[in-house]
Amino acid sequence: MARKYFGTDGIRGLTNAGVMTAQMAMTVGMAAGKHFLRGDHRHRVVIGKDTRLSGYMLENALVAGFTSVGMDVVQVGPMPTPAVAMLTVSMRADLGVMLSASHNPYRDNGIKLFGPDGYKLSDEDEAAIEAAIEGEVTLAPAAEIGRAKRYEDARGRYIHFAKSTFPDDLRLDGLKIVVDCANGAAYQVAPSALWELGADVVAIGVQPNGKNINDRIGSTAPEVLCETVVSTGAHLGIALDGDADRLIVADENGRVVDGDQLMATIAGGWHRTGKLRGQGLVATVMSNLGLERHLRSLGLDLVRTKVGDRYVLEQMRSTGYNLGGEQSGHIILSDYATTGDGLVAALQVLAEVVRAGRPASEVLHRFDPVPQLLRNVRFAGGRPLDDAGVQAVIADAEAQLDGRGRLVIRPSGTEPVIRVMAEGDDAAQVEAVVARICDSVQAAAA
Repeated sequence: MARKYFGTDGIRGLTNAGVMTAQMAMTVGMAAGKHFLRGDHRHRVVIGKDTRLSGYMLENALVAGFTSVGMDVVQVGPMPTPAVAMLTVSMRADLGVMLSASHNPYRDNGIKLFGPDGYKLSDEDEAAIEAAIEGEVTLAPAAEIGRAKRYEDARGRYIHFAKSTFPDDLRLDGLKIVVDCANGAAYQVAPSALWELGADVVAIGVQPNGKNINDRIGSTAPEVLCETVVSTGAHLGIALDGDADRLIVADENGRVVDGDQLMATIAGGWHRTGKLRGQGLVATVMSNLGLERHLRSLGLDLVRTKVGDRYVLEQMRSTGYNLGGEQSGHIILSDYATTGDGLVAALQVLAEVVRAGRPASEVLHRFDPVPQLLRNVRFAGGRPLDDAGVQAVIADAEAQLDGRGRLVIRPSGTEPVIRVMAEGDDAAQVEAVVARICDSVQAAAA
């Protein structure tokens, strides 16, 4: 059954409109709080946020909702999404909440929920909360209303945790690292953790004003990172997104290193040291064919899932893999975290650079990606992929690419768009295949 409020990563939307209002946040707090009131102990929820202006409004509304049903609230302020997941477990909370719209502009915001195990909620939990949002929630008696307090040491806890994931026998001494925090949630913790591990840190994107999060900076806009690495003579740069669950790297030449290359780097190091579980890694259908071929050359597997980190994590948990992620830089290291953690992933990458003792350009570019092209076709309505003519064109394209490439065609889950992606050894063939399919979809949708 389709969900009304929850998407693939919590509840998200334009602030002060639709589902992202103070009233809705309070209702979500009431519904989620009531759902997680289990047992006779004092119940607790941890609330973190990124640096969006709307975070103040939504945080206060959530506090009102949770306390009204008898749940105590711990507010930790601006913190990365993975830090909130970690603190939920560490502080034995019944629920964790992160206010963030990840890499979206400041006008958007979202409510991400974590269960007491630090993992994002199951479909069943989300369905139950949606039902409670639509219904009536019983409020706590006056004597049982929850309390709220700010926890001042959350930042230190997370920095200590992140540093603990870096190998004990290594240091970052002698490395000059540019860190771009996207004016987001990691603007304090990421530079501090890297500096404490010995790095010479050049920090950018660390002056949030409520409106500049992800604004031409961060992992989705790495141009400033690349320019700063080159201009400062840094050894490499790392860029996070607004809630710091994604990572993109720039080598010393200012060349971008995407999530596929980073996963290949971590997989190679972990395989060499016997740390890799599952004999490979989990990635989505969008990861480059070059990654798959590279892993195969190491005797490792690439298990593919639908697009979305929740599907990657589900596959990892069900099959015992401890490394997975997306080309966008959302990398999950399940030995350390229950969700993507850009800083922890960066530390694993940096460990490989330190161990190799070679420039980042030599260490991090593990394979030559095959030509890949993605185009979006917007349509007004209907189901153009069900058209017989479209299906015939797709079948012909698959036959052409057989053994030399891949084709991924999928409707967007959030807008009326068909995403057409092809990759293969022949760039001209890839471009021709994508153009032909897009033309057929547009014709069918007309």
